[in-house]
Amino acid sequence: MNAPPRSAAASPPPQGSPWFTAIACAAVLLVLGMIAGAGLWMIAAMAVAMVVALGAYVSSQWSLTVTAHREELPESGRDIEVLVGSRVPICVAVTNTGRLPVAWVLAEDLLPRAATVEVKEHEDLVSRTRVMPLTVEGPRLAVLALLPGQTKHLRYSVHCRRRGYYQIGPTVLETGDPAGMFRRYRLGTPPLFITVLPRIELISNYDIGSRRPMGEIRIRANVMPDPTRIRGIRQWQIGDPMRSVHWAATARTGTLHTKIYEPSSVIGATIVIDLHVATNPDRHEPLRTDLSVTAAVSIAAALLEAGEPFGLATNGRDAADRVRSEGFRGDHRIGDFFPMRNSVGSATAMRRKSDRLRPVLIDVDRGPQHLKEITRTLARIERTDGLTLSEFLIDTEPRLSSETTLLVIMQEAPPETVASLVGLSRRGWAVAVVLNADSIDEYTRLAAPLLAEKIHVSHLLDRDSVRDVCREQVVR
Repeated sequence: MNAPPRSAAASPPPQGSPWFTAIACAAVLLVLGMIAGAGLWMIAAMAVAMVVALGAYVSSQWSLTVTAHREELPESGRDIEVLVGSRVPICVAVTNTGRLPVAWVLAEDLLPRAATVEVKEHEDLVSRTRVMPLTVEGPRLAVLALLPGQTKHLRYSVHCRRRGYYQIGPTVLETGDPAGMFRRYRLGTPPLFITVLPRIELISNYDIGSRRPMGEIRIRANVMPDPTRIRGIRQWQIGDPMRSVHWAATARTGTLHTKIYEPSSVIGATIVIDLHVATNPDRHEPLRTDLSVTAAVSIAAALLEAGEPFGLATNGRDAADRVRSEGFRGDHRIGDFFPMRNSVGSATAMRRKSDRLRPVLIDVDRGPQHLKEITRTLARIERTDGLTLSEFLIDTEPRLSSETTLLVIMQEAPPETVASLVGLSRRGWAVAVVLNADSIDEYTRLAAPLLAEKIHVSHLLDRDSVRDVCREQVVR
């Protein structure tokens, strides 16, 4: 068979302009309507169709030409670190880059719902005060009308009142046709991340006659006898140094007696924080958790000043990990008052339950940079429903430093946790516990089984007691 000539081959049919096609179809329908005697109805239908088409075109053009970007950001870019009580200025510039004027566009910077919900700061028989983690000063939502090339700004500031890791944004742009038949939504700017560092309570005064030994913590192995800690006396034996002779007892008994010292070693501390939801109940949140974090970072700062090594271990969850892996729950009005915005917020929804069991571990080290790393981590740490403290200690024991004291900060002490701590103590670990209890009765109940096993226990009652706990850990 002969192949068809190239000119007769299947060639694409001629395509006219879509506007020309639409006008031709409208003219045909109008003529048919006039022939059928329904010309007015056809004219009305054509007018409605034109309004609908014009609204769809205008809304799509406005949505494409309106852009937003953040201004006045610090040198760190989208990651900002501030102290508790700081104010962070936020500026979002909204620009019309098209040739058509935009009648209206709604620009809103989203905030996490948990950061704007009031929480109980202090409650007693006299007063009750409620404080939000973030307080917004100024409008973060505005309806703007923009001429071609015009830029308007959305300015407000965020007052950071609690430690944490917060996502500011993204900025949602909403626009539509003047008749309100079409709505368009898009994300205008990427989010901004703010790390609010916890407050460090420094030890402000020192005793002139320090009670600190040559080493910091008593251990089971006789590494170095501490001459400032006399445990008792016994009869002198061959090999005992003469400088250890107890001359008063020798003169009184007529036989040589020598002093017995408690051994000590400079071994620092590995700070372990229990942040499981079962042992950190909701009725105490976030106050008791923030108190544990404040105590931990203050103890680390005190150890830094003393020149001792320190590390961190916790079964909590890093909020940066959570945002990276699970997303972000935006403004609580999404889905309540603006159902159509679910398509924008669906990619930023955060799950309530966490099945991530990876613990947070920072190796033992010295220096201000190490303290800064631990402070950042403690600022972002959150409760989790992953590993309990007993499971965490079993899982991480091979990775913890055996040359440091395990300083455990916890709110509750269930039997399995007490058993884990007692087991570590009997295996030669130096274990100390800080109980974050809101009453002396609760502290006494929780500390009793630990004290019975000769485990040192401190009471973290409130913010004023943080300095006492730090001083106790340094001089112990």
